[in-house]
Amino acid sequence: MNSTKIKIMNKKNDNLYNKTILVTGGTGSFGQRFISEILSLSSPKKIIVFSRDELKQHNMQNRYKNNKIMRYFVGDVRDSERLRDAMEGVDIVVHAAALKQVPSIEYNPFEAIKTNIYGAKNVIDAAIKNKVSKVIALSTDKAAAPINLYGATKLASDKLFISSNNFVGNKNIKFSVVRYGNVAGSRGSVIPFFLKCKSKGEFPVTDKRMTRFNITLDEGVDFVLKCLKIMKGGELFVPKIPSFKITDLVKSMHNNPKIKIVGIRPGEKIHEEMITSSDSLNTLEFKDFFIILPSTLILDSQKKKLLTKIYKGSRFVKDEFNYSSKTNSQFLKIADLKKILIKLKKEIDGQ
Repeated sequence: MNSTKIKIMNKKNDNLYNKTILVTGGTGSFGQRFISEILSLSSPKKIIVFSRDELKQHNMQNRYKNNKIMRYFVGDVRDSERLRDAMEGVDIVVHAAALKQVPSIEYNPFEAIKTNIYGAKNVIDAAIKNKVSKVIALSTDKAAAPINLYGATKLASDKLFISSNNFVGNKNIKFSVVRYGNVAGSRGSVIPFFLKCKSKGEFPVTDKRMTRFNITLDEGVDFVLKCLKIMKGGELFVPKIPSFKITDLVKSMHNNPKIKIVGIRPGEKIHEEMITSSDSLNTLEFKDFFIILPSTLILDSQKKKLLTKIYKGSRFVKDEFNYSSKTNSQFLKIADLKKILIKLKKEIDGQ
């Protein structure tokens, strides 16, 4: 993935300048890195951290104790009234709060529905009521052709945010979604697990054919910042990022690894997918990313020409195109993975 980092040079091109920004799930991995990034790149008026974790909020308050623009709201996206209060005077919302652990969600399905679907609706309602100008929601590759409940709840959430552009009335508010795969080195991802297996030299692999997309936390944050700047409302943004083979990841960690095939787990895919062939009819391609337009749009040749003029530098992908970690044109080699692991190990050890 090419760098999408936005370098703020002055107030004129700083789209976050003097804006009040609320981040749901603001104490999570993404939320903390996103807030750190906008504090270093931009000049917002206020940043509101909205999350359930009061301990992490306490730690953030200590970290930013001299920063007067930080605010902290303990709350849950399931609580519509709390969200409405928190969003008063807010210009931009980044919705990162979600239940994400696949096995846990399979065992506690209604809890995921309450947070990932009803919580999404609460964010939308609160944003419209408070006349927020931009809302961008984080999604997951698992929402593309979902085979587990987590993916299904996030697909429903994506549809809610995209369709919200249809009923905002005369309010100047835009809703968009960003979708990308598992973040390298994040909690629950394969890299921290494999690093623990490194000393024994034996690595449990579900399937030798398995491939995954690779995106770092910094790349994810930078992509969201870019999307906030260019969004018009209704887009589902997908970054172009490299893939890797799970067996190459193992080889990058050990010169002579023992691979133990343990079988695919419930709800797990052999290959990640972010754009399905059914999405291809509504997908625009840019140099560094894709945009999936709303499925409700009926696109004839004239509309397609108009949209490529509106979204400059784009073209529609071929029918039945799909974007998966298996068919990706970019694959990381073992040497590339070794370099990534050196950086990630330092970050994981420092957590």
